[in-house]
Amino acid sequence: MRPSTAARRAELRERARAVVAREYRDRLTLVDVAARLHVSPRSLQRAYAASGEAFEDELRRVRLAAGAELLAEQAIAVADVARLVGFTSGSAFARAFRARYGRAPADFRRVARAARTVCVPRAQAVRIVIRPPTAATVRGW
Repeated sequence: MRPSTAARRAELRERARAVVAREYRDRLTLVDVAARLHVSPRSLQRAYAASGEAFEDELRRVRLAAGAELLAEQAIAVADVARLVGFTSGSAFARAFRARYGRAPADFRRVARAARTVCVPRAQAVRIVIRPPTAATVRGW
């Protein structure tokens, strides 16, 4: 492959990765991304093939990383996390998550939270208190 072709494919792949990083929550296909970038789906497929990773693999990786972050940081149901990161079902998310991280999403959450509590000493932990609105604060809006 010519150096100019390799450079064009690398640049196209980076542009596609930016779209995936920005829009992974939406229903996204290689054809959709190619249309947004004004290239043919085959050109985008070749750009991904040159990197050794398929478009679908990258999309799944990005979605699972976002899901792992949500599981570790938020108290959201696994099915809701799946929908938030672009999976159509909780079971599909759980299967893909287990294949990627070697454990079920609920187990991952439990281990991540335990690790976080061990790493942050109690004296340094920050407590956030959310007070319900009062009549005075509601009127001020």
